[in-house]
Amino acid sequence: MGLWTLFQGFLLLVNAFAILNEDRFLGPRGWTLLQFQGERRTTLKGQIIGFIHACQFFRFPLIILNIVTIVVKLISG
Repeated sequence: MGLWTLFQGFLLLVNAFAILNEDRFLGPRGWTLLQFQGERRTTLKGQIIGFIHACQFFRFPLIILNIVTIVVKLISG
């Protein structure tokens, strides 16, 4: 496994987290950022929720990284 394959896998994971809808998917399961305020944010579940919201916040850089990845895959085959 090369570094490029690892980067692509991480990019796919971040894309999956970025498209999760808070109202439809995360809210009914109790995974909203408002429910994890203060000390509870240091738990594993709080860290995952923070990572999901960070992925959703950085959607524009994700679009750029996806475009770069697609172009590199088209050029390299």
